Amino acid sequence: MQTEFATIVEAIPPLLRGEEIYTCYFAGEESEFVRFNAGAVRQAGAVTQRTLSVDLIEGRRHAAGSLTLSGDPAGDRDRLAHLIGELRAMRAQLAEDPYLHYATEVRSSARRVAAALPAAADATAAIRSLARHGDLVGIYAAGAMHAGFANSFGQRNWDSSENFNLDWSFFHAADKAVKGAYAGITWDDGELARKAEASAEQMTVLRQPSRRIPPGRYRVYLAPAALWELMSVLGWGGFGLRAHRTKTTPLLKMIEEGVRLHPDVSLAEHTAEGIAPGFQDAGFIRPPRVSLIEGGSYRDCLVSPRSAIEYGVATNGASAGETPSSLEMAAGTLPLDRVLGELGTGIYVGNLWYLNFSDRAACRTTGMTRFATFWVEGGVIQSPIDVMRFDETVYRMLGERLIGLTAERELILDPGTYFQRSRDSARLPGALIDDFTLTL
Repeated sequence: MQTEFATIVEAIPPLLRGEEIYTCYFAGEESEFVRFNAGAVRQAGAVTQRTLSVDLIEGRRHAAGSLTLSGDPAGDRDRLAHLIGELRAMRAQLAEDPYLHYATEVRSSARRVAAALPAAADATAAIRSLARHGDLVGIYAAGAMHAGFANSFGQRNWDSSENFNLDWSFFHAADKAVKGAYAGITWDDGELARKAEASAEQMTVLRQPSRRIPPGRYRVYLAPAALWELMSVLGWGGFGLRAHRTKTTPLLKMIEEGVRLHPDVSLAEHTAEGIAPGFQDAGFIRPPRVSLIEGGSYRDCLVSPRSAIEYGVATNGASAGETPSSLEMAAGTLPLDRVLGELGTGIYVGNLWYLNFSDRAACRTTGMTRFATFWVEGGVIQSPIDVMRFDETVYRMLGERLIGLTAERELILDPGTYFQRSRDSARLPGALIDDFTLTL
């Protein structure tokens, strides 16, 4: 798709008038999808799509729009000309934008991450074989995702990343299921089998009668997938400069009162290790790594170009939403095979669901246990528990009540496919926490 991107970009300059300049961003994918239900293939297909977004600028006035590219050069050029005409007419009606900010220093780049992917038929066969462990439901997505940037100053950036993402559940009954995920750039049948075996062991326990526990405070272990759900909520304003300056960040107490998390907690936006492109739609280059929390203390913010102008600081190439795309939490020292022993008597939480803030200013979140949550006694999983609601602050979970983080971390690729496959990822450990509050 890089050639198609270069071809359509060449068509833009002849369409400009006077002092007009442009920036444009390309997003594309060549993906295969297979949906499974009851261990059988229920839907299979391939998607090839390309979208070009153009920002037409003159002075401090600008207007942005997008079009889907068909792959037919002549037809795409015609529709591009139509789009630019519409943007020009729209811009004439708009006021000047005081926060308009785009890259003017030319910093071109290219990155291609090739994956070792199986043929779709082989992957499908391997996944269907997992159904011997239970009622398999899930979706497999694999292939290449592309991003490109170009502007009037001659900057050209390209990023292609191949990967796969299998998101599945073994369903038992009612609200009882074990959720699993396997994602990355190198497919390994052995690793898939290992993950499936682990899920199958949990299914064996899940078939036993549920234990009802009263609300209260319990020692819990949050598996990486559960911690990912928590970090996703924290990303809603937790790390962006705009939320900090407007005092809407859930981490306000860390900024204004010096509240700290546990010294083992370090978070970073690690673009160099993620699958998101190292540039954004205004042409700014993202640094390889931005430290967000270091040793439990707040370190730095994600700064979008517009926030950079509004607050008079340098941008670090953050998206407009200033949310992490390649979040990384530092590993701890607790070996994974000692988690149940250290948990002793408490709750193993495989995943969380329906999370939101219950008190944003206090960084208090609420949500439900759901997939593979078990009662543990003497370091041994005993039985599943009924679904419970938790209500707890991040300051307690990852601060004063954090016992430790696992030495092993898991790479999690966001399985979201809204409009296109997501390029968000995280590398997270599990977390052992004391006095975790269950309210219902």
